[in-house]
Amino acid sequence: MQSSHLFPPVDVATKLAITLGIGTLVGLEREWAQKDIGVRTFAITSLLGMLCALLGRQFELAGFVGVFLLVIYINLRGVLASRSLEITTSAALMVVVLLGMLAGEGHTFTPIACAIMVTMLLAWKSELTRFAGGLTPQEIRSAVLLGLLGFVIYPVLPNRFIDPWQLFNPREAWIVVIVLAGIGFVNYVLLRVYSSQGLYYAAALGGLVNSTATVAELAHFVRPAEGEPITRALGVMLFPRIPMFLRNVAVLLIFAPVAASTAALPLLCMAIAVALIVWSGAKKSKVPAHQLTLSSPISLRRVLTMATVFVCIQALSALAERHLGHLGFLAVSLIGGLVSSASTTASAALLASDGKIAPSLAGAAAVLASASSSLVCLPLIYQQTRHKVLSRAATLISIAVVLLGLGVLVVLR
Repeated sequence: MQSSHLFPPVDVATKLAITLGIGTLVGLEREWAQKDIGVRTFAITSLLGMLCALLGRQFELAGFVGVFLLVIYINLRGVLASRSLEITTSAALMVVVLLGMLAGEGHTFTPIACAIMVTMLLAWKSELTRFAGGLTPQEIRSAVLLGLLGFVIYPVLPNRFIDPWQLFNPREAWIVVIVLAGIGFVNYVLLRVYSSQGLYYAAALGGLVNSTATVAELAHFVRPAEGEPITRALGVMLFPRIPMFLRNVAVLLIFAPVAASTAALPLLCMAIAVALIVWSGAKKSKVPAHQLTLSSPISLRRVLTMATVFVCIQALSALAERHLGHLGFLAVSLIGGLVSSASTTASAALLASDGKIAPSLAGAAAVLASASSSLVCLPLIYQQTRHKVLSRAATLISIAVVLLGLGVLVVLR
């Protein structure tokens, strides 16, 4: 066992602050949930874990066993008093003592990140329960398929180009498919939980799942009557573009961070311009809540379609760059954005990360793909609403936003 004089005061003070923060964070949530076990118990349990870690392995084992016995006592008392078990609180208490031990051993990121995740899971009880209760077999299969894509198929794919033209690396392409599918599925989950809060929530989250489908449904729902102001409908129609622009910046940051320096400012300028227009319109009219009914973005057909689209765009982009130069590559990116701005952006980012194109060219391609993607929804607006004034206003604003982004891109280059 280590002696107390071997514990550096500054080191112990840091561990103490992290430990108490972990216990207090989780304990506050349990206190707000009106549980018998609250802030003091969780903070002391976390502190116990840290002290046991400082004293040695045998004390860590003893401390964990002690908390386990405490959990048994708490649940036995609950059963005898009210015939109820505190399973979630008990599990949180055991996790907190382990996090305290990790903090005592000098870890920082792991215990803090885990404490935040535990608190989030506890605080989102009603949302998670509502979401789980409304799951369909298709959505459960989507989650299983996502796990299959990432943990079964990906490891067995070859990590090399398999064609003589050096266009297709299966593992490299598949990781892009996994990331894009994962982003879509996470946002689909958020859409299911929060879209009923209001149309702007639905538009933002739906724009991350499928901006074209979102605009199609929202256009039908907010179609203004004859003589009614178009302010509300116009704002809702434009809003899905904001998360689409931001998502493409995120895709660049994931696969080619250097390329993001070229695309970030034009895409952010376009997002801010749309946000200002939407905000000015939102002040003048109230938008009711509406639950979007988009289907899950993860299915075998959709994943294979996404993979096919990505591989085709990547191959065409690489061939255009080789034989037609930068202008040919940018033309392919512009056309690719009409199909999928996310796949086109990821393709450009991957080519930049492999050193086949300059990062600045990949950033420019992302801006062009985002611009063309923001325009492809305009025919849908007219088709769904048959409102000439609304369609004309959406078209003029969209063109102005695109010109703003392209102007910023030209100034940067």
